[in-house]
Amino acid sequence: MARKNLLVGISERKPPAGSTNSTETPAPVRAPPLAFAGTGALGAVTRTIDELAARAGTARELEARLAAGEMVIELEPATVDRSFVIDRMGGADEGYTALRDAIRQNGQHSPILVRPHPGAPGRYQVAFGHRRLRIAAELGRLVKAVVKELSDRDLVIAQGQENSTRTDLSFIERVRFARQLQDIGHDRETIMQSLNVDKTVVSRMISVALAIPSPVIEAIGSAPGVGRDRWLDLAAFFHGVEPNPALDVLIRSPGFLATSSDGRFDTIRAFFASPSHKDGDVSEKAASQGPRLRRQSRYWSSADGKKVARISANDRAFVLAIDSRVAPDFGEYLLGELDQIYEAYSKARAE
Repeated sequence: MARKNLLVGISERKPPAGSTNSTETPAPVRAPPLAFAGTGALGAVTRTIDELAARAGTARELEARLAAGEMVIELEPATVDRSFVIDRMGGADEGYTALRDAIRQNGQHSPILVRPHPGAPGRYQVAFGHRRLRIAAELGRLVKAVVKELSDRDLVIAQGQENSTRTDLSFIERVRFARQLQDIGHDRETIMQSLNVDKTVVSRMISVALAIPSPVIEAIGSAPGVGRDRWLDLAAFFHGVEPNPALDVLIRSPGFLATSSDGRFDTIRAFFASPSHKDGDVSEKAASQGPRLRRQSRYWSSADGKKVARISANDRAFVLAIDSRVAPDFGEYLLGELDQIYEAYSKARAE
């Protein structure tokens, strides 16, 4: 502004003498640029002012876009801490391995969401994208991220809602997430928004988390093939029941630890189904079921080689767990065909 005021008298010319007034005020005539404007001290000052203004404008634009969460930047994984609420259980499962291979080959397409760490200046905290952050660290790469100012409530809602759109977060992982939010003081409305469920479902989740001891849930793991109804059924066994030392022995036994997460759930369910479990004399028997359940767990693959369903079977149940990532809506389709399938099965048995 100061530069314009200094040059206004030079850059504007007055109308020629004797010219008549017209109905419109003639536009000022600009003088050609002065030959010395870009050189010497005046030119240096002018260029400096222009550069500072441009940099300030760029910085303001960058800050605004980051605040609005519109810009993807790259961060060192070592500068990013995980969320204060843990959603996933277990380590590198098949889904994690597939994601790591895809990122290794094709790069990271979806950025993670982080916020400036509220307690550590210069660091960040993840809202969602923990697996992508871990993979970037393992591969020695920068992680693509959107940086956004988030309150604790905003962070857990973003974390929960992003996970709700993914089919690989199991029911018990969502239960643990809800329990953690309640334990750190978030209300039911926040939990409902973060998991995108109604009040009734949240109540059921919390009831499972409160009924089944945390060491048992951690020992079972994510159990991706076990849904809400079976977890509610297991929770019923713990209501009003004193701690059973035999159960502690079971969840630490080599046979139990050797089987899959779904198999560990079945083992504990079989433990409670045994009429003698109250006497504490079935721990070895239950523990021995782990390897047997693991051997009977297999996959059904489609003609193109995709693993569509995992099958777990024992003498009490036959469980077909369909991978919705591979075959979306196939479960609903299969459910609609069950009447005809069962009728064909009944006829075959009768014959």
